[in-house]
Amino acid sequence: MGDSRATSFGAEADSYEAARPDYPFEAVAWMLECMPEGSRRLADVGAGTGKLTRVVVEARDAEVVAIDPDATMLAKLREQVPGVPMFLGTAEALPLPDASVDAVVLGQAWHWADPVTASAEIGRVVRPGGTLGLIWNARDGRVDWVRRLTAIMRASAAEEMLDAGGPTVAPPFGSLEGERWEWRRPMTRAQLHRMAASRSHLITASESERASIRRGMDDLFDELGLDEESSIDVPYVTWAFRALRG
Repeated sequence: MGDSRATSFGAEADSYEAARPDYPFEAVAWMLECMPEGSRRLADVGAGTGKLTRVVVEARDAEVVAIDPDATMLAKLREQVPGVPMFLGTAEALPLPDASVDAVVLGQAWHWADPVTASAEIGRVVRPGGTLGLIWNARDGRVDWVRRLTAIMRASAAEEMLDAGGPTVAPPFGSLEGERWEWRRPMTRAQLHRMAASRSHLITASESERASIRRGMDDLFDELGLDEESSIDVPYVTWAFRALRG
């Protein structure tokens, strides 16, 4: 996770938690359904504020360890999912013993990792037959106004990766299997601005560029008739992938 944008999110941890969508339970359950019966030790890598951590706990009644390179994000996770052990680390350098977990999951994070190095390191800590699960929530760019919103905010690294054909993994993991879920999330004008503020491009942009993006978003919202009191249904696609360790 060498890109400086990957460790920028702590500056907007509150916006990230408030404005980023949760993961659908069905998608997380599918991602983990190949885990052997009775296995329940997982690591959530790039855990952020715990958006995925809390669903994994619910889906598998799991013993979860949360790992993230940003201490500020982990502090927010501690508020949201108390009692989960937390450690600083990345997909390429995990603070875990060999063969210590049954699965490793990454939500909105694999696009920051080097797939070859991260696959090898995750393979070190995952037991044979264990699962690597990858998941993203992405706005549905097939909808015109959503596509225009993304153009104003600039496409994220995750969106660019998904548009280019999706993630790749390397040995000791086998081929990726993928699924998608379509759903809608009502959001207010203020929530959409907070969502934009939580994106790495805006966090690392200059103040003048951030102001320009906010103006562009407001112009689009005015055109859509989205005032301060109303909400709009934002179409999302959740992409989930799983691969088994050889």
